[in-house]
Amino acid sequence: MKITWLGHSGFRIEIEGAVLLVDPWLAGNPMFPEERRAEAIEGATHVLVTHGHGDHSSNAVAICKEKGIPLVGIYDLVSWWSEKEGIEGTGFNKGGTVDLGGAKVTMVNASHSSSIGGADGPIYAGHEAGFMIAGEGHVIYITGDTTIMADMEWMGEYHNPDIGILCAGGHFTMDMKAAAWAAKKYFSFKTVIPCHYKTFPLLAQSADELKARLPGVEVIEPEVLKPIDI
Repeated sequence: MKITWLGHSGFRIEIEGAVLLVDPWLAGNPMFPEERRAEAIEGATHVLVTHGHGDHSSNAVAICKEKGIPLVGIYDLVSWWSEKEGIEGTGFNKGGTVDLGGAKVTMVNASHSSSIGGADGPIYAGHEAGFMIAGEGHVIYITGDTTIMADMEWMGEYHNPDIGILCAGGHFTMDMKAAAWAAKKYFSFKTVIPCHYKTFPLLAQSADELKARLPGVEVIEPEVLKPIDI
């Protein structure tokens, strides 16, 4: 399995027979070198979106059209985009599981907001969500954008993820302290990868606090386009 950070909250996950692009914000992302776009999306089989905000979904439809691959995410948004843009979509909802090339992806709750920009203001884009991705003997919890929530208790016990990709930049999501607290309280991670940080000055610029608060857990500060082999 390979997990590759695309900057901000974007990841390329090679697992089972799938190459999943999760929240691939490439164009306009200060963390992503746009000259390496082709490399980032090479061989992709699916695009997953956690919610509608532009720093997560704005490039999703274009990539799906270019690669001829399906968009996967919350039913409301994916169904609307499928009809409006003529792309293939796999829309599902919280508690549902889809098989993507042998990887089992379950949608779970998040606590945030979800909209896309419209001419007259924000447009409803379905609920925000996270994903549990199971394959190759691992379960990856992708939080999406969220704060700490009580649902993490049953999610940790039921899905038992060993890898956590946690939003931790603060201001819009959990910060490093909160992400560490949630990781210790509700999960038994062996590996934690922070995201939704460094992108803007408003966000945390380092994961040092996360590392300090999670002794015994391998906290990996990802580097853009450098694969992490699990």
